[in-house]
Amino acid sequence: MRYSLDQLEMFARVAKTGSFSAAARSLGKTQSTISMAIANLEVDWGLPLFDRTSKLPTLTPAGRKLLNEVELVLERCLDLESQANDLGELVEPRLTLAIEVPYKALMPAITDFAAQFPAVDLDVRHPFHGDVSDLLVKGEVDLGVAFAQPDYPRDLGFSQMGKLILAHVARRDHPLARQASVSFAELRSHRRLVFSAHNNTLPSTEYLDSARSWQAESYLALLEMTRAGLGWTTLPRQLILRELEEGELVELQLAAYPHTDWLVGVDLIWSKARVLGKAGVWLKRRLQDHKVYELDRNGNATTL
Repeated sequence: MRYSLDQLEMFARVAKTGSFSAAARSLGKTQSTISMAIANLEVDWGLPLFDRTSKLPTLTPAGRKLLNEVELVLERCLDLESQANDLGELVEPRLTLAIEVPYKALMPAITDFAAQFPAVDLDVRHPFHGDVSDLLVKGEVDLGVAFAQPDYPRDLGFSQMGKLILAHVARRDHPLARQASVSFAELRSHRRLVFSAHNNTLPSTEYLDSARSWQAESYLALLEMTRAGLGWTTLPRQLILRELEEGELVELQLAAYPHTDWLVGVDLIWSKARVLGKAGVWLKRRLQDHKVYELDRNGNATTL
């Protein structure tokens, strides 16, 4: 094999960024290094990968087809590194875990970790900007638990832990709370309080747009604003069980979804390149085995 993994990475990055210069900046290399690597790759394979007749390079039909294979090779390499890292035997003194979902859903696994590794310190970070993936890519945290996103960077691994319910709620004296059924048009006529990180990234959020909206970087901020009667919002039901039970907040019944709850997946996310010690590997596997669920409006568990 005459070509290298570095060349494959450069090829994939040029295809993703759309230019040799952008790929060079993202990889910390010179543009000439990128250009030479691609040219050598084309010589090795005996075909052009990019059409260079226009201002920006565009994939040729052959390049487009080979890109899919290259992405698979790079992904398998990351998986291989991740598995090799998981074989580490050293117990690290500290782990950092980013948690975006209500903590109550993870307490059984964290309690087991405390019993298994009492000497290991655990730093729990709340990603106010909803940037769990970004924190992992930057190497600032070891593991992350977050609401599922449509896609992740290639160098991140993930597995679904289960599903939680996001509830649309308002204070009991809010005009929407007095209605037995609420349409999307009626939602849009009132101020929406939005968790900024998930404004348009979770499934079905496009239906919840409002002409007036305030954004906040934490669920607790949204909860306090909703309790103050400033608008309606969407919160994890696990976070507001007491407020719902006491009647302070009322769950809005959407006319378009009269018999179903808004279920959103919860993912465990990790960096494939991150080297975890014995404690990190144990916690990762324990979280993968831990099932996150709650009861929907029909009393059924929100399983995978």
